[in-house]
Amino acid sequence: MDIREEKDPDHDGVRAVIEAAFGGPAEADLVDALRRAGDAEFALIAMKDGEIVGHVMLSKMSAPLRALGLAPVSVVPSYQGKGIGAKLVEEILKRAKANGWEAIFVVGAPKYYSRFGFRADIARPFASTHVGPHFMALELVEGVLHGRSGKVAYAPAFDAL
Repeated sequence: MDIREEKDPDHDGVRAVIEAAFGGPAEADLVDALRRAGDAEFALIAMKDGEIVGHVMLSKMSAPLRALGLAPVSVVPSYQGKGIGAKLVEEILKRAKANGWEAIFVVGAPKYYSRFGFRADIARPFASTHVGPHFMALELVEGVLHGRSGKVAYAPAFDAL
């Protein structure tokens, strides 16, 4: 399996992966809207035998620090459970850190995202429409969220979900 940056010719294949993974077009529409608005900061695809089988995106957030939002993470159902999603998440987090981003926020399953270091307790001080145990953060710069608070908001395209 190869992981690489998403390119314009990949968009139709990415849309098919996202729709298959989520069983409908809502998340694929979100990815398209994030691209159109210029809010997609990083997007990676996983390739297996020349076919796109996974996708992950980080998008810009409004926050009191350099933060990105993780979503969606998509893997074709026949490839789920084989570590592709985890490899995509690990690689995109590594790229964000290397590019000077300070933190990543996600709304998702705590059991899944905690393996990457995401924690609800460090996201709790931040005001968001997504408060609760599924709203988590990951520090890319150690201690950057300690003692901080403020409002964080995903890109406007998320409001359509």
